[in-house]
Amino acid sequence: MKHKHISTYFFSLAFLFLASPLLSQETTVQDSLATREKFGLRVGTDLSKLARTAFEDDYSGFEILGDYRVYKNYYAAAELGNESIGYQEDNIKLTSSGSYIKFGADYNAYENWTGMQNLIFVGARYGFATFTQDVDEYRIYTTNTFFEPDVRTDNIEYSGLTANWIELIAGIKVEVLNNLYLSVNVQLKRRLFQTAPDNFDNLAIPGFNRTYDDSNIGVGYGYTISYLIPFYKK
Repeated sequence: MKHKHISTYFFSLAFLFLASPLLSQETTVQDSLATREKFGLRVGTDLSKLARTAFEDDYSGFEILGDYRVYKNYYAAAELGNESIGYQEDNIKLTSSGSYIKFGADYNAYENWTGMQNLIFVGARYGFATFTQDVDEYRIYTTNTFFEPDVRTDNIEYSGLTANWIELIAGIKVEVLNNLYLSVNVQLKRRLFQTAPDNFDNLAIPGFNRTYDDSNIGVGYGYTISYLIPFYKK
């Protein structure tokens, strides 16, 4: 169901992206300054994290994001966030919580109509997280099926954990009102290094999301709203 909602967001935004030049063509033709493009700082937040916080019991988080246009099609970009991710499987239940930062650059591959500043972008990020894993419940492993499972509920905290990764990101940004943007993106991540507890791996990392056995690969997505603060036009 979650993937269905993500697809709905993506196609709705894609339709808006394609339709927006037609809706604003008359205005941009009449605007004699439309050929001058805006340069400035765009700041916003990830709506998908706020929605998950509201509707998922085992998750809370927020992310502040921004990008700055340094050249015609090139943007410096960064994200700063905090997450608490609940994780549960047959033998363990834990919560991974902490903060992360990601920074890198985006490239706009879309050729806008006169006066429009939408983006179809690709980019790269370096990510770093510091976090804690709290084990809420775990089961002692045994092959003896005669006795009931030995489930322990003692809280165990592993603090001072870190992880870093690189990720590729692709998405679209649509200017829905003057200087106001909606965006959707997908992320492919590869973990580089990490510190982990002595007796098990990091099962979830803030900013990176779920981890998987025998793989350094992770995925993510974002659905964001942001506002452009124009500094100048040229």
